[in-house]
Amino acid sequence: MPQNSGSNSGSNVLVVPKATAALNQMKFEVAQELGISIPQDGYQGNMTSYENGSLGGYITRRLVTLAEQQLAGQFQ
Repeated sequence: MPQNSGSNSGSNVLVVPKATAALNQMKFEVAQELGISIPQDGYQGNMTSYENGSLGGYITRRLVTLAEQQLAGQFQ
């Protein structure tokens, strides 16, 4: 398993590092849709587990939908 290079503050390392900006944008869009405010400094440690879990769950759902649409387009 690849080690964290230090550029990513979490324990997850992106397979496609260039996706960082798009994923951050998606995080803020989903948070806005759910009515969750992400602190301006980006530190989510003071957010509730429910908020962070909801955010992660909806982001995952959206990513799966995007992947399914992309795959479906390949087989038409």
